[in-house]
Amino acid sequence: MENFIKDIKEKILKGGSISFDEALKIINIDEEDLECLETLFEGANEIREKFVGKKVDLCTIINGKSGRCSENCKYCAQSVHYNTGIKEYELIEYNQILDKALEVQGEGAHRFSIVTSGRGISSEEELEKLVEIYKELNKDTNLKLCASHGIISYEQAKKLKEAGVSMYHHNIETCKKNYSNICTTHTYEDRINTIKNVQKAGMDICCGGIIGMGENPQDRISMAFEIKNLGIKSIPINVLTPIKGTPFEKTKKVAPLEILKTMAAFRYIIPDAYIRYAGGRIALKDKQGLGFKAGVNAALVGNYLTTIGSNIEEDKEKIRCAGLEI
Repeated sequence: MENFIKDIKEKILKGGSISFDEALKIINIDEEDLECLETLFEGANEIREKFVGKKVDLCTIINGKSGRCSENCKYCAQSVHYNTGIKEYELIEYNQILDKALEVQGEGAHRFSIVTSGRGISSEEELEKLVEIYKELNKDTNLKLCASHGIISYEQAKKLKEAGVSMYHHNIETCKKNYSNICTTHTYEDRINTIKNVQKAGMDICCGGIIGMGENPQDRISMAFEIKNLGIKSIPINVLTPIKGTPFEKTKKVAPLEILKTMAAFRYIIPDAYIRYAGGRIALKDKQGLGFKAGVNAALVGNYLTTIGSNIEEDKEKIRCAGLEI
């Protein structure tokens, strides 16, 4: 198995690509086979080094509008379909957003995103408010601006682009085959259409998913190839945090080495992407630093939407210890 992994790595380093069956084989490596895992992680690190270098991208988010979402995504605390007790509020004021942006800028973040709950942007009035906020942030900060506002049209995407948003975040969450097991109030195709609208408008796309929602390894590999086929180069990999009140509240947590295997597999499949630590990575426990030696080269830092995130300074130290740069 070690020779198989090394052969795949060499093929990728020479410009080739991994097949679906090969990727499935590496994600199914026995977690007790530590020598094979070490070979897998070292290979992912070599691939990262060759295709994207040592620089790590740090992004942050602010929960700009919380709760009362019409969609029934089974993992989400903000859905109106579930009683999770989260704080609900409408779009927050600009000064609150600016304060947070300046704070994370001072801590070394590269990107800043406003995230709003809901199927999409709720009205023309909300769109205009967001456009004005992004325009002001462009003047008042040095951050690259990202946005996450659900399902949007090409016209909405174009306005966000013109306001200074360089990247739009919109996960596919899981593979096409598994999507109806996660959400039924909108479709996988609705998400793909938003991604294509954003790409047509000239923005980059940040698109990944969540692992630990009952999917199997084949579903994870399918998701990776679907993201690859969309031409996406910023890929956040979230780990489900089971939230009380949601249908997934009793879902078994994913083991740390399984998380790292998945992230490494994504590196083999999409060698030149930013593979990004995202929500739920606390599940890695003391192995978070290992991810930066196993193909991960980006991170969502600070707190997340409805869960506690990471300490930015501690993340920066993990990155330096892995021999990477900020």
